[in-house]
Amino acid sequence: MDDGFNEFLHVPARLAIVALLAPTSWTEFGFLRDAIPTSDSALSKHLSSLAAKGYVEVRKDKHAGGRRTLTRLTPHGRQEFRRHAAALERIVATARAPQGGELDG
Repeated sequence: MDDGFNEFLHVPARLAIVALLAPTSWTEFGFLRDAIPTSDSALSKHLSSLAAKGYVEVRKDKHAGGRRTLTRLTPHGRQEFRRHAAALERIVATARAPQGGELDG
């Protein structure tokens, strides 16, 4: 397997989370839940796992309507996501490359 391939990030829900967080600064929990889609408890577990690895930061803010949970990629998480995405691109490029000795038809 490619050196940059990250099995931890490759779990579909985690990969979706970091992909959604990559182009943003802080993202609301509800947006992630609705975009994936998943339950609150499943999303919380994935975010906790990502936070434990240092990939995301989770912040709870108070505002006029109550509390909200915000999440963002850490610099380490952004670097690991880019590394994993590049590994996936290399894997796909290898799969698409013409194979020597392949018979047509």
